[in-house]
Formats: sequence, structure tokens, C-alpha cells
Amino acid sequence: MADEIVVTSSENKTEDTIVCYAPMMITTNGIWQGDNPLDYSLPLFILQLTLVVVITRLLVYILKPLRQPRVIAEILGGVILGPSVLGRSSKFANTIFPQRSVMVLETMANIGLLYFLFLVGVEMDIDVISRNGKKSLIIAIAGMVLPFILGSSFSFMLHETSQHTKQGTFILFLGLSLSVTAFPVLARILAELKLINTEIGRIAMSASLINDMLAWVVLAFAIAFSENKNMTLASLWVILSSTAFICFCFFVVRPLIGRRIRQTPEGESISEFNICLILTGVMVAGFITDAIGTHSVFGAFVFGLIIPNGPLGLVLVERLEDFVSGLLLPLFFAISGLKTEITAIDGVGTWAILFVVIILACAGKVLGVFLATLYYKMPYHEGLSLGLLMNAKGLIEMIVLNVGKDQKVFDDKSFAIMVMVAIGMTAIITPIVTVIYKPARNFVPYKRRTVQRTKLDREFRVLVCIHTTRNVPTIINLLEASYPTKKSPICIYVLHLVELTGRASAMLIVHNMRKTGRPAINRTQAQSDHIINAFENFEKNVGCVYVQPLTAISPYSTMHEDICLLAEDKRVALIIIPFHKQQTVDGGMEATNPAFRAINQNVLANSPCSIGILVDRGLSASRMNQVSHHIAVLFFGGPDDREALAYAWRMSEHPNTNLTVLRFLPGEAAIEATRSDSTKSRNDHSILTVATDSDKEKQLDEEYIKEFRTRTTNDESVIYTERVVNHGEETVAAIRSIDNSHDLFIVGRGQGNISPLTAGLTDWSECPELGAIGDLLASSDFAMKVSVLVVQQYVGIGIGDQVTTPDSPSRHYEHFNIDHSNRRPQTREQQPGFHSQP
Repeated sequence: MADEIVVTSSENKTEDTIVCYAPMMITTNGIWQGDNPLDYSLPLFILQLTLVVVITRLLVYILKPLRQPRVIAEILGGVILGPSVLGRSSKFANTIFPQRSVMVLETMANIGLLYFLFLVGVEMDIDVISRNGKKSLIIAIAGMVLPFILGSSFSFMLHETSQHTKQGTFILFLGLSLSVTAFPVLARILAELKLINTEIGRIAMSASLINDMLAWVVLAFAIAFSENKNMTLASLWVILSSTAFICFCFFVVRPLIGRRIRQTPEGESISEFNICLILTGVMVAGFITDAIGTHSVFGAFVFGLIIPNGPLGLVLVERLEDFVSGLLLPLFFAISGLKTEITAIDGVGTWAILFVVIILACAGKVLGVFLATLYYKMPYHEGLSLGLLMNAKGLIEMIVLNVGKDQKVFDDKSFAIMVMVAIGMTAIITPIVTVIYKPARNFVPYKRRTVQRTKLDREFRVLVCIHTTRNVPTIINLLEASYPTKKSPICIYVLHLVELTGRASAMLIVHNMRKTGRPAINRTQAQSDHIINAFENFEKNVGCVYVQPLTAISPYSTMHEDICLLAEDKRVALIIIPFHKQQTVDGGMEATNPAFRAINQNVLANSPCSIGILVDRGLSASRMNQVSHHIAVLFFGGPDDREALAYAWRMSEHPNTNLTVLRFLPGEAAIEATRSDSTKSRNDHSILTVATDSDKEKQLDEEYIKEFRTRTTNDESVIYTERVVNHGEETVAAIRSIDNSHDLFIVGRGQGNISPLTAGLTDWSECPELGAIGDLLASSDFAMKVSVLVVQQYVGIGIGDQVTTPDSPSRHYEHFNIDHSNRRPQTREQQPGFHSQP
């Protein structure tokens, strides 16, 4: 059993608690032997860890609607478990978090911190700094100097004469904690706000990276001064040895690691021995820096920085990320919370100081960054947003505060104040930036947002979305059948969609087609490599095609934003995205992932151009005049059907393509039903308006069909037929009677098009997002097992290229606004008051 001895020093009037415990009391013999598991270190630690993880995850869930970063939940979780809330009960504190368990808890927390800082170093891209260069350096320094000065001025109010540190050391720690920016926290905030690939996001990332580097240097000085009350030769030795350690890592260890990687045979993954060597190196680096007088995490961070970008870094992140950041890192924040006693902030005056420190520290960083952005003539709203983003606090500040608490630089009151400052400054960032940052709306709209508007003598741009490699062959054959020529080359952006799981932030990766043949280190990269290779071969074998592969790693809930942003930015005319069901061996259709359907629905509601949903049942290649495609278009009328015909018309130019256009016309019964409905609703102004719009659509249909027939009259590969039907049952019968020679159906989605020819078909439809006809063709019951492309035309371009509404006055398609300075779009869903359509 453990005993606590209180030793009182009369000289300094302080009390030190010495905890004595039995060294062999690690695991229990069991409750049946009469042992209490909480008297033993291992079961007690397991309980503590479980409590920390459960409370942290619960707070993450609660704070998610408020768009708060995870670090807020982790710090608050520690505060709740600490003496401020649950720890106020002495029974809870002595049972769950007794003094004897603190050493084990802090040791494990610091191991988690060690490896997390190593991962932060691995994920840091030093090249980001060089890309933004001087601008990021100036912004980072400006964002540190002013808060540091403000922190120095407030140090006289917070520093107590009873504290054992000199005023200079206190200034150093306080100013550093207020001026630092947390790089990992900022990366997550930028990813959540969909700003990580924008100009402001890149500047914020590189500036915070520089800020972190400078913070580590200042922290090394601060630790050296705190451990030596006066500036002595020992402090100088600490600084010199830290510098020597950094140089040794970069100029000796880094080349050795690079040599080990190059010795890995091509096509093989990184060996287990090399991984173990690296993970051991993290411990060694931490031991060395702790031994020379700086914090152990400093060594781990530097060791992470020297890991070369490439397969090794990806393997390390893949192996460690979830375990370290999900399980061990919350322990560190819990320890910080356990040290935080909010009741120490007593009196109105102290709380007033707390709020003044939060406001002025935040204002100091915003003002410093804002002045730097004014110097570079950036827009005002960008400067303010950047200043707020640079206020992100978290891991680095908590390290500074914990080191300061351990070194007795901070007492209980000043430590509690600074923890509350960190929570307050980080919590206000996302809500305010969401309101302030709205990129300029004035941009030159591009006209060719649809296939119909893209002329055959212009470049045709397509964005292809791929979840798995299964859809690649059919999509490639579809694109090859789209007939790229010298007059109308096809520019294809291939976007591999990957769900974000446990990484630091969402990202958009632009791949190099002519990459070196590095081995794939995980399933995601293997799939990306397969997709890239397939499209690279396609580009080589088919002329007049340009392919740019990309990978979007983001949550499924916001993946449609990445697709729409990229489509807007690349100015594509058509997005092709796979259907959420795939064909089984017996010819039926089964759902692969319910999230894919939600993505498709969101893209249909928010797309800045036309969309094609591909129901993949296979499509043969038609190269070398070996196979000819037989394509059928079912035309009922409306913008979506005209877009479907426009795409099929383009494909019919291919010498190996035969096109059949089957136009459905209303019979006498259908016309009579339409007249009857019109008579009944004669006094309804809204229905009259719809009827007027329908007349306009019919006129546009007639004009387009007339143009199509005129230009394809002498083309033997194009067959145009008309079928008269009276209701939905006759329509289904007519479709089922089509011969089985076709291998692709192209149909319009028919959104907003009310026709007696399809009446009743939607009553039993399984997938309304495909429209009545598309759902019929994609169903497992349909006799012909051929691929289907369901097309929705973008109808947001009206007179003068103003964005208009396709279906109803309440639905807006003005989703995207591009900032002139960086030509990056932002969805309107990021603006207040926007409601996307289902």
C-alpha cells in the first residue's frame, strides 16, 4: 500500500508530498483474493485512460455542431476530471486520480506526446515555407511580436512575488504562450472550413509552421533559463548542445535514413526492421534532449522533421496516427486539466484580468498579422481572417504551460488563467472566420458549363470521380467513345475519392503522371497508383487526351464540396460520378456504400456544371476498329434530355459508334389529359407560369431536335425514330421492346419536367436521384443489362450569364464565388443562411 508523507520546510514555508509505494504492486491477484484493483497501478491506469477517452469523445460529439476543434474537447475533458469539477469530490480524486498514480499517468502521457510531436514533424512539409517565402515569414513574425509585447506587459499583473522565478523568465514563458500558433490545430480548422487548398490556407499553414519553429527555439531558451535561475555557463551549454543536436540530426542522421530507404528493393514495402529502428530513434532523440536540458518532445519533433517525404513518412503516419492521437494524446490534455484549478481564479479582479488578457492577446495577433497583410496589399477580410486563424492554440501552448508549471514558473492561478485563455482564443476562431471570410463575388463566369454549350471545335473538360478501381475500365471506354480530336481535345481530371479517417487534415493531392515507380505502402495508395497507371496508358494510346489525376481525402459528408470546388476551379462542362450500386454475378444490382449515394445527391444539388451518373454494367473498348458502340438516347424533352442528346451527338462523331435516338411523343389520350389539367388550373397563376415554362421548353426541344436531324441526315450511323405513347405503362413497354444490341443508354434525369408519358413511374422508384427513366433502366428487374448514363444539365446560366433557378424560385444555383486574388472557389454552404437542397 502507498503512504503519503508531508514534509514541511520552515525556510521556504512550502509543503512537499513524498509518495511511498510498493514497487511490485503492478497487477492484482483478483477481487476473489480480496484485492481492490484500484490499489494496483495497471488496472487503475486502464480505468483512468478509459475515463479520459470516453469523456473526451463525448465532448467532441457535443461540440461538433459548434464547429469546435478536437483540442477544445480534450482540454475541457481534463478540466472536468480535474479539481475544478469532478475532482472537487475528495472521494473521486483519491479513488480515481490518487497522488500515487500521477507518475504513471504523466509518463504515459509524455510518451504519447513524444510520438505525436514526432508525427507532427513527419507531416510538416518544409517546402511549404519556400513556396510562400518572405510573405509567410513576415506574417509569422508580425503575429508573434505584438502578442509577445502584450504578454510582457501583463506579466507584471500576473507574476506573484512569492513565485521562485525571476521576472524575465516569467515574461519569456507568458509571452511565448500567448504568441504561439498551434500548427496541428490550425490544419484541422482549415480543413473543416474548406480553406486548406486556398491561398489564405496556404499562407496560414506556412506562417504557423514558421511560428512553431520559432516557438521551439524560444522554448529551448526559456527552459535553459528556468532551470538556471541566473544566466550561467550551464544555460549557454544547454543552448549550444541543442544546436549541435539539431545539426547532427540534419547532417548525419537524415542522410543515413535516406540511404536505408534507398536500399529497399523496388516494389517492396518498408521493412519492419527499419520501422522499429525509426521508432527507437524517437526515444533516443527524446532521451538526448532531455539529458542536455531541453524538453524530450523537442528531440522527437526534430527527429520527425528529418524523416524524408515519401513512403516512409506515410507508413509511420499510417501506423501511429490513430493510436497516438486517439488514445495517448488525450492523456496529456487530461493531465493539463488535472493541474488546472479554476477556483484559483478568485475574485472579480482576477476574472477581469483573464478576459482582458484573452481580448488583448487575440487582438494583438490579429493586429500584427493584419498590418503585415496590408503591407502585401491583401484584402481586409483576408487579413482579419488570417489574424484570427493564427490565434489557434493547443498542443504547443499546453507544452509551454506544463513545462512552466513543472519548473514553477507558473503558480496555480496563472496556470489556470492561461489554460482558460487557450480555450477561449481557440473557441472563437471558427465561428468568427465563418462570418468574416467571404471571398469576392465578382468573377468572370465561364459559359461552357454544359456539353450542349461546348462546341465541337473547343476543348471539352470532364471531371471523373472514382471510388474504387472497379469503375475504371468502363469510364475509360466511355471517355474514349467521347471522340477526342485535334479540334476538340478532351481534358480529363480524374479525382480519386478517399474517406478521411484519422488523418490530421483533409487534403487534395495532385499527382504527377510521370512519377518514379515507388511501391505502394497502403491500400489507398495502391488504388491511386492503379487508377493513375490506367489513365496514363489511356493518354498514351489515345491521341488528343490530357489527363490530370488527383486524390481528394475528406469526410464523406463534405466530399461533394471538394468535387464541386474542383469542377468550378477547373471549369469543366461535365462531372461523371459512379452510381452507388454495382452489378453482381447474377446480373442484379447491390449497394456498395450508402455514403456514395449521399455524395451523388449532394453533387446533383450543388454542382456548378452538368452531371452524369454512370450505372456501370461494363462497356467494351472500341479502339483499332475492333468493336463498335451502339448507343441509345431516350428523349422525352426538357433540359436534361437535350444535354443527354448533346453528349450522345458528340459520341456519334466517333467512327465506331452507332447512335439511336428514340423520341417519345404524347398520344391523343396524353394530350387530352394535359388539356384537362390545364383547364382545371386556369385560375391558378403559379400553374399557368409552369405551363408557360413548359411551352418554352417544348419550343427549345423542337429547335434542338430539328438542328440535330438536319446535321445528321446523311449520317448512316445515326437513326432517329419517334414513338407515340399515352401514359407510363406504354412508355415502359416501349422501352422494354428495344432490341438488345445497345451497350449504353444515355437518358436525361428529367428533373422538374412534368410529363404524362412518365406519370406513375416514380411511385415505385428505388433511386429518385436517377429520375423516372434512369431508375427504370438501372433497376435489377430491367431485362437489358447495359450501362446507363443519367445526365442532369446545368441550367444556372441564363441571359447575360446570370445564375438562375431550374426548378423553383427558392432554389439558387449561385453556389460558387471565386476570389480574384487566388481564383479559388468557396461554396455558399460556408456562408450563413444557406440551405442546400436535398
